[in-house]
Amino acid sequence: MSTNSLTDLQSALKAAQIRLKRAVQALAPQHKGGELEEFAAAQEALLEAERALAAAQNEPHAVPIEFPVQWDTGAPFPYLLQNDYRTFLVFFLRDVDPEWDGTYVNIRHADDPSPGNLAVVEFKRCICTRMGTPNDEVFHGHPLNGKGLRRYSPLRVKNSLWVKELEAINSIHEGYRPESWRSLNHYIFGFHDCTFECVAESFLVEVGATTIPEVLAEICGKLVQ
Repeated sequence: MSTNSLTDLQSALKAAQIRLKRAVQALAPQHKGGELEEFAAAQEALLEAERALAAAQNEPHAVPIEFPVQWDTGAPFPYLLQNDYRTFLVFFLRDVDPEWDGTYVNIRHADDPSPGNLAVVEFKRCICTRMGTPNDEVFHGHPLNGKGLRRYSPLRVKNSLWVKELEAINSIHEGYRPESWRSLNHYIFGFHDCTFECVAESFLVEVGATTIPEVLAEICGKLVQ
């Protein structure tokens, strides 16, 4: 990429940062209308500018992926279950109460006996996982912050250093085939209290109204088959 093109992308990123700062400032005084919409648009513009610049410099960056559901941002209670061959991620879905007036909070417990809307994501040809820090309070400390990273959103990492590291480790195997690594993806799911990441080929999502103990028992049954 030419120096002029790179400079243009850097200027676009700076402009997006200024736009978002102004949008945040506009939320403080009495609203005239459209402030929240402008804040959301400015935030998206900044993320796109971050990704464009990182891509131009061949750096790791996070991009949104098509995903059929949205997890609960307050209490998703994610569970990771896996063995050498199969990997499952379970979490509560976001429930929208049309009658909610903002004056109360529904407290959810993982051992609630009443069914809840749960998603089960099975990652296909998953070769590595990690789950834990950062939570949403320190998510901006993630190495991909400023490169398209967004909380509470399913993302895929392009030019992933983790994938390159894993490939380098496995390249010493006599059966190593570089082409088999081209189909692998680095996924990131940022939850409220933790972050889940994995390297896998693809995923399948199933949704149902059930309880955490029931769905975990069902998955454990699949893992021992």
